[in-house]
Amino acid sequence: MTAWSPDDIVGPEGEDWRVPVSELATRQARLGEMLKQAGLPGVLVQHPVDLYYYTGGRQDGSFFVPALGEGGSLDSGGDGPVAFVRRSLKRAQWEAGGDDAAHHVRAFPRLSSFAETLRTMGVTKAPALQFGEAPGSFTARFASALSSLGEAGDATAIIHRQREVKSAWEIEQMETAAAVQYRMFEAVLTVGGEGVSELDMVAAAEAVSRSEGFGGNVQMRRYPLQCDRGVIVAGRAGGIPSFFDSAVGGTGPHPLSGMGSGFSRVKANEPVLVDLVHAHRGYMVDCTRMFVAGRLDETWEKRLDDMVTVKEVVVDVLDQGRPCSEAWEDGLLMAETLGYGDHLMGTTPDQSRFLGHSIGLQLDESPVVAAGFDRPLPVGGTMAIEPKVVYGEGSVGTEDTWLRDEEGMRPLTADGALPWLMEWDA
Repeated sequence: MTAWSPDDIVGPEGEDWRVPVSELATRQARLGEMLKQAGLPGVLVQHPVDLYYYTGGRQDGSFFVPALGEGGSLDSGGDGPVAFVRRSLKRAQWEAGGDDAAHHVRAFPRLSSFAETLRTMGVTKAPALQFGEAPGSFTARFASALSSLGEAGDATAIIHRQREVKSAWEIEQMETAAAVQYRMFEAVLTVGGEGVSELDMVAAAEAVSRSEGFGGNVQMRRYPLQCDRGVIVAGRAGGIPSFFDSAVGGTGPHPLSGMGSGFSRVKANEPVLVDLVHAHRGYMVDCTRMFVAGRLDETWEKRLDDMVTVKEVVVDVLDQGRPCSEAWEDGLLMAETLGYGDHLMGTTPDQSRFLGHSIGLQLDESPVVAAGFDRPLPVGGTMAIEPKVVYGEGSVGTEDTWLRDEEGMRPLTADGALPWLMEWDA
C-alpha cells in the first residue's frame, strides 16, 4: 500500500483549504516587528491555535520566530522562522505551503540539544515562550532547556494583540461561516417546536455545520473553560447557571458537560434561546436568536426589545472608536435604567460582567466589552456583542458578530436577515 499523499487532504469539491502562504508570511513578518518593538529577541510559538495561525497547521512542535534584526533573523544572516516538528514532519511541510513555504520545516531535535541547535542558527538569546497559554510544566521544561541562552521572556500578550486585527482573508472565512450559521438557524426553525428536546435541535444544527466542514472543537483561550457551540435552552433551563462565564448556562446532558443543551423540551409560549457557533477553517462566528412555540407574552417581548436597545448602545460606542470599557459602562447603565441590574448577563450572584467578546480562531479573544479594557476595538477587530437577561423562568437576548472596519461597525452574522424572534406553531 502506498504512503499517504497531500492529494488525500482536500476540502469540499477537492478544494485546497490550506492557509495561503502570503497570509503566513505577512503574519510572521509582523510578529518579528512586534517582538523587536517589545524588546524580545524571538519567540517559540507552541500553543496549537497559534501554531495554526503562524504555520498553517497544528502539528506537534515549536515554531521559532526571531525578532527583526535579532540573531536567527534573515536580516542578521540567519535562516528566519523555523518550525521544529515532532510529527508529522511531512504534513507540516505541506500545510506550510510545500516548496513555497514561508518558513523552514525541520525535525525537532532532542530537547537537551535544542539550545545548541538555535545557536547554529545564529540565536544568542533565549526566545520568549507563551507562559500565559501553555501549561506551566510544559513551559518550565523549555525554559530550563534554553537557560544557557538566558532567561526566557513572555510573548503571550504580543501574540494575542496581533491576532486581534483580522486580515481580509480572515474576514472572508468568518463571512463564509456566517452563511453556514444562517442555515443552522433555519434547521432549528424546521425541526423545533413544542415537545422537541434541546439536544434534538442542537443535532439538527450540528448536521448542517458538520456537513460544511466544522472540525468539532470550539477553541477557548481562558483555562479551564470549555464550550459547547450549540447552546439551546428552553424555558426554565435558560435560567440555570453553569461553570461557564456567560449569561446563559443551561443544564447540559450530564455534570461533566454541565453547560448548554440537555434533555429539557420546548413548552408552549416559553422562551427558547438559541446560541450557535460555527467555525469555517477554524474561524468562528457567534449568534443568538429567540424562538417560541406559540407566542411570547408582553413581558418577555419587552425584555427582548430592551436587549436590542442595550445592543445598540454598545455598538454605537464601539462605532465611535471609544474604549471597550466605556461600551460596558454605557451598556450597563442602559440596562440598569431599564430595570435589569440584577438580571443582566445572569442572575445574582452568577452574573457575568461583560457585554461582548472578541472572536476569531478562539471564542474568547481580546478585547472584551468589560471593565479594564480601556482601549477601542481595533479596526479589523471582530466581536460578538450579546446583551442577555436571565430569570428563573428562562432567558432572552440578542447576539451578532461584528467587524469594525474603516467605516465603523458592521455585522458579519445575520443582523437584519434573521428576526430576533421566530415562532413555531404551538
